[in-house]
Parts: sequence; C-alpha cells; structure tokens
Amino acid sequence: MKEFEIRADYKNETLVVYQAYNKAIAKSAVENQKFCSPFSFARMTWIKPSFLWMMERSNYGQKSNQECTLALHIKRDAWENALQKAILTSPEKRVYSDPSLWEKEFENAEVYVQWDPERNIKGAKLNYRSIQVGISRYLIEEFNEDWIVKIEDYSPLVKKILNLTKSGDFSKAKKLLPVEKNYPLSEKLAHRIGADI
Repeated sequence: MKEFEIRADYKNETLVVYQAYNKAIAKSAVENQKFCSPFSFARMTWIKPSFLWMMERSNYGQKSNQECTLALHIKRDAWENALQKAILTSPEKRVYSDPSLWEKEFENAEVYVQWDPERNIKGAKLNYRSIQVGISRYLIEEFNEDWIVKIEDYSPLVKKILNLTKSGDFSKAKKLLPVEKNYPLSEKLAHRIGADI
C-alpha cells in the first residue's frame, strides 16, 4: 500500500464520497437528491472517499450533528477537475519547491486537499493516508448542481457495523464495508495533489 493513494468505491463514471450531517440536512438532501436549506452554502464543505476515515470523524454517527452518514455518488470528471485545481493545506516539499508560491496559491484556492492517516475498523491509525477534499464556497453551488448524481443515506449501514464492532464481531462488520480500490491518476494530477505514482 502506497502512503499517499486515493482509494474509493467507484464505477466507470462515478465515485462515492462521504459526509456526515444532522438529521434535518440529511433528510432534505436525500429527499431532494441535492443539498437544500438548512445546508449552508456560505462555508467550505469536505468530501471523503474513505468510509472508515468518515467513521473515525463522526464516531460512527455518534457525534453531535454528524448522526447521518451520506454517500454522495459524484461524477468522476467533476472530481478530477476539482483535483486539478486543488492546493494542499500545507506546503509539502514533495509538491512545492517554493513555500511562497504555495502561500499565494493557497490564498486563492477553490479546492483544498488534505492527507490524514487512514483508519482500520477499530479506529486505529494506519501507516498510509486517506484523502479529503475541501470544496470552497465558490464551488459549492456547482458541486451541488452539477457533480452529484445520487445521494444515499448510509446511516442504517453505519449502525449495523457499529453494533457488530461493539459486540466484537469484526469479521462480520468488515464484510459490510464498502469496497474501496486504488483510484487511477495521471502522473500530472498525482503530483498536483501529492499522491504517489
């Protein structure tokens, strides 16, 4: 497993990213198949293709305002176009030879990329990273109107996995996890976001 590698549940034209919201936002999003009030379009939103990283972030839907896990099926071409605009959240030397250039690009970025330690089903950190992508308020309308193909509520699945892990039945829980595989990137795009080739 490479340290910086996108792993996702994807098909020919779409991939799945995860977000966690309160019940009001989630219910509205599933019913309308796009985000509507009370969702805020005035702030950045982060999308994550790693299901287990999302579980770590939301504590399996047990954190306040993160009770509902949504699976957003988004267009792969929109995802890759976003990555082409992305700036890392820190001036990593493997990507930016000049920190001042990163600083200038960071101030004007529409998309942000951050690499965090991936997690296993028990929440322990692994020795490779998981990507999360920040969509700035300048792109949120486009994200909502043009990128999203389908929104599913994975909350029942999350509860089922949580209950199995609580009872110590990790083998059954693992069988319920979405299947994530290495997402192919061009060399240019991989360098842009600091991914390994």
